[in-house]
Amino acid sequence: MTQRIDHLKQVPALTQKLMDLTFAAKKGTVEEAILGLVEMRASQLNGCAFCLDMHIKQAKIHGERELRIHHIAIWRESTLFNVRERAALEWTEALTKLAPHGVPDEIYNAVRAEFSEEETVYLTYMVMVINAWNRASIAFQSVPGSQDKAFGLDKANLS
Repeated sequence: MTQRIDHLKQVPALTQKLMDLTFAAKKGTVEEAILGLVEMRASQLNGCAFCLDMHIKQAKIHGERELRIHHIAIWRESTLFNVRERAALEWTEALTKLAPHGVPDEIYNAVRAEFSEEETVYLTYMVMVINAWNRASIAFQSVPGSQDKAFGLDKANLS
């Protein structure tokens, strides 16, 4: 894969705005581990190699268990995720691959059973943000691992 455009550097003001939104979404009360699951699952669904690579490395650095990372793709069948994590993963899928008639009430009710109104908004914004990053990285063919040193991801020891 050859990167088409380095979108992170071409229009730094836009990149900074998206970074600011990302950091703002992560400052809510939703657990960092859940936000990591959201980033990895959306990136899987979108086929974003750059973001999936990055978020797996971040998860490893933050202590996520390797088997749970492998099980994200099969979270419905896995016993490794609790009810709150399952609600977040289902919400992520519903917002990443929007159905023709929007998000079904049962999915909304499941997320609301586990997350406060404020947390649901933070969670929703995190799904929105990772989908934006995925789309830019896919459009411009960002090369997985190419930013590891700049982002401190070499500490994951997965190269």
